[in-house]
Amino acid sequence: MGETEVISATRKWVEDVVVGYNLCPFAKRELVRNRVRFVVSEAETEDELLQALHSELQRLEDEPEIETTLLIHPGVLQDFEPYNEFLDAADGLLAYLEMEGVYQIASFHPDYQFEGTAPDAAENYTNRSPFPMLHLLREASLEAAIDSYPDVDGIPQRNIELMNELGSEKMRSILHSCLDESTRKV
Repeated sequence: MGETEVISATRKWVEDVVVGYNLCPFAKRELVRNRVRFVVSEAETEDELLQALHSELQRLEDEPEIETTLLIHPGVLQDFEPYNEFLDAADGLLAYLEMEGVYQIASFHPDYQFEGTAPDAAENYTNRSPFPMLHLLREASLEAAIDSYPDVDGIPQRNIELMNELGSEKMRSILHSCLDESTRKV
């Protein structure tokens, strides 16, 4: 699958799942304003991915018109456990660059699994995406959005309830449809 298809599948997932089911009530505005950067890393190793992460953090510093970046990395960290362990290195890079509190990294993966859940638990789909990716967020923007949202603390529980209501089978089907449609468009 080429870069165009990877971005198309990821955009469809953001539109249909993240925005469509309102998993993140702050996502639609930035997507509509075209302030979400979708970038596919060619990284094949964790070191290469750290370099790509560094470059994208620098781009956010240099280009304030980009609100958030989805750093999609289909060539590395396909297995969830090493991906989850890599998040410590990603946060370590933020600390090294003295960017903690400026940016934060949210995590999404096709096999995302919250601690204490079964692999097939529907609630895992709140963080399941077509490809492994790192979501780079501006802390100041996130804090402003949170301050203006009436019940931010209720979002995770509402999302879990929604995923459980929809069920694993339906969510798996939706996720696969994002991939299927992206290959038909090209």
